Amino acid sequence: MLTNRITTSIVVVCTACVCWLLPNAAAAEDDLRILKYSSREKARALLWQKEVRTKLVRLLKIEDLLSRNAGNPLNPKTQSSEDKGKYVFHEMEINSTPKRRIKIVLTLPKNAPGPFPSIVAVAGHGGTRHSCYVKASYQRCAHVLAEQGYVTISTRVSQHKVHEEGRTLLGERLWDLMRCVDFLASLEEVDQQRIGCLGNSLGGEMVMWLAAIDERMRATVSSSFLTKMDQLEKNHCMCWKFPGLRELVDFSDIYSSIAPRALLCQNGLKEPPSQFPVPIAREAMKEIKLIYQNFEQPEKLALVAHEGGHEIHLPSLLTFFEKHLGHHQSGAKPQDSR
Repeated sequence: MLTNRITTSIVVVCTACVCWLLPNAAAAEDDLRILKYSSREKARALLWQKEVRTKLVRLLKIEDLLSRNAGNPLNPKTQSSEDKGKYVFHEMEINSTPKRRIKIVLTLPKNAPGPFPSIVAVAGHGGTRHSCYVKASYQRCAHVLAEQGYVTISTRVSQHKVHEEGRTLLGERLWDLMRCVDFLASLEEVDQQRIGCLGNSLGGEMVMWLAAIDERMRATVSSSFLTKMDQLEKNHCMCWKFPGLRELVDFSDIYSSIAPRALLCQNGLKEPPSQFPVPIAREAMKEIKLIYQNFEQPEKLALVAHEGGHEIHLPSLLTFFEKHLGHHQSGAKPQDSR
């Protein structure tokens, strides 16, 4: 079951990544966001987060799915399993909605007692459920985590097609990830207090959404995405944008909804100025720091500006998850999130 989950509705703005050709339509909309976070005491910060989640979930059009989730069984089916040495790699299917099933990858550690910490791994545009296990730009991070004793799960969210009438693109992407979390929570091998997520590029965006809306995420690594909405109005796929979003928040406000749970953002120093450059990431991070300071847990927030480009930085990712989720093989314990 989801804890304090809320829903939203989205309108599809793009149907393929060629939509980066759309013109700059909102150069100064940032000044109009009515839910921009400003420093306040803890109780009011929590009320602000609740309001942000409630309104975003309505825009995403998944509110009905959240309300009836208990009546939406997962019905998992294993299609194949492969011994990878330190873990078993399962190809599976689960129900996303009563009308739609999704393909997932699940890895389970071998020869060790659980329960284990677990990670939802999310690839970017053009990525698949296998990308975080095999591709160099992802540093094969899900494979590395699986070998270190984490349960991992992944599904594809790079589609640009809305599958069900009345849904939204971003809402369907997010809901598929939340169903992966539901599946993790159903497994006796998983420690439900030690679930985290990671993503690169579009995946970095989607784990921002996942952790903001689904409070079961205890630690989040968002790579190659921290930026401001103005930056994405040109030369980018516009699938991030939907009616009503910019009037409410900027990305820093969505990230702020994660606080005080652990958050690591990674941006590469080799990112070109038109993409996800570190200077803009630092500007956005200044806004996110406010709420972590208000919760008196600034140590739960970090930005790593690494020497690479549009890619995951594996060393800081591994250190972050070991600190905040606990490394099963070393017997480390996660820090309290509040």
